[in-house]
Amino acid sequence: MTNYDEIKLGQLLRALPPAPEAWVKAAQELPLARLGLDDIVERARADQEFRRALIADLEQALADAGYEPDPYLVEAVRERLPAE
Repeated sequence: MTNYDEIKLGQLLRALPPAPEAWVKAAQELPLARLGLDDIVERARADQEFRRALIADLEQALADAGYEPDPYLVEAVRERLPAE
């Protein structure tokens, strides 16, 4: 394995093409999305009516609760949704 100092690593990183804009945007939104996901799952655990709405029509229940039901959030909620 080659050992590089900080200067060489910086040069190598600058030689890389820039990250795609969508990746940058997703990385910026990730912490906020994670908080929203945690809130949704916690609410589903505490609120039986909300949990039932999520199970019946996940996208609509998210929209009704004020969340943008994008495909990533929908899939993440499905994976973490508490069992009935």
